[in-house]
Amino acid sequence: MTITDQLFDAAKPVWDAQLEHPFVTGIVDGTLSINRFKRWVKQDYVYLIEFSRLFAWAAAKADRLESMSWYAKILDLTLNTEMALHRSYAKQYAISGKELIRTAADGDMADLVAALLPCAWGYVYVAQGMAARNPSAENPYADWISQYASEEFAAVAEWLKTEMNRLAEACSEQKRQRLIDIFVLSSRYEWQFWEMCWGGEEWRP
Repeated sequence: MTITDQLFDAAKPVWDAQLEHPFVTGIVDGTLSINRFKRWVKQDYVYLIEFSRLFAWAAAKADRLESMSWYAKILDLTLNTEMALHRSYAKQYAISGKELIRTAADGDMADLVAALLPCAWGYVYVAQGMAARNPSAENPYADWISQYASEEFAAVAEWLKTEMNRLAEACSEQKRQRLIDIFVLSSRYEWQFWEMCWGGEEWRP
């Protein structure tokens, strides 16, 4: 069994719980309030800035040129595609620009990828699950679902899974368990992010 098989089995209950969260179901059926979605746009934009720094860090720490290239591609996708969607929503909903890392520094590359992977892979899993529910074309959040369920984002998740398997290939069982723990914790944070945006809590750097 590959490490990503183990990671998936460990995190699937958390990912499936995300699909049933009222924030997520509200995106699917288009009933999520604009104020809650605006909160998500603002908070996720802050998050993506730090997320991008981690991929820059991964490119710097990578042990081979191919990996450096992929981390750089993901960094570009985050900064110039994913964040562009956020900026378009910011413009649509009149959110101002003003509104709008320890594992990375101390851990090895396997730790870093295990921490990053739930966002890339987990969002694709959730978005594809949302798309499978056939949201209406008139859904105000259709672009959101389309982007995160896209082949482009799925390809990034697949590469990161391959990289995770490569990095963990010679790991001890103790190290594998550490990677699983990091991955599940990061997945739980993803669920809590939905909860934070639903409930009204805000995080600032």
